[in-house]
Amino acid sequence: MTDPDGQTEPKISVLFDAATIDKRVKELAHEIAQSGLEKLLVVAVLKGSFVFTADLLRALHGAGLSPEVEFITLSSYRDATISSGHVTVLRDIESDVRDRSVLLIDDILESGRTLAYAKDLMAARGAKVVKSCVLLDKPGKRASSIDADYMGFECPDLFVVGYGMDMAHTFRELPFVGYVTTE
Repeated sequence: MTDPDGQTEPKISVLFDAATIDKRVKELAHEIAQSGLEKLLVVAVLKGSFVFTADLLRALHGAGLSPEVEFITLSSYRDATISSGHVTVLRDIESDVRDRSVLLIDDILESGRTLAYAKDLMAARGAKVVKSCVLLDKPGKRASSIDADYMGFECPDLFVVGYGMDMAHTFRELPFVGYVTTE
């Protein structure tokens, strides 16, 4: 398929469908609720995690939690499909994290640089506990020694889009996680 400029549009194949994601998000919420995090502040790492965070927040409510919510925008990609290796804070949180439990929510743990940076930042600001929850984990691409405390799915080494994740600001609206193919 080609766009009006004659460029070939990428084909997106489903990796995790909406029903599978919904089921796992509810399971994650129950795992998090059972962990005993007090004075919980959820910090969504934008932009890719916004859909996952919204669904997880509703599931956390269903599991009996009422966390406060903040947003931080970090980037190591910009318009590229490969991490630059340098994390930049584009928008910071406004809340004080001192003596609080912080749960970082991110879409994908790949190189680990962004999540490691965010965890270190929250700890340096005095958070009592800093945990992380990611929708997808790509362990084969790790550049930082970090694992998520809560993980939705292990992801094969594919370029994924949808459910908030993008390719140069496109495909975020897809209700599933898909992968880009060149066919």
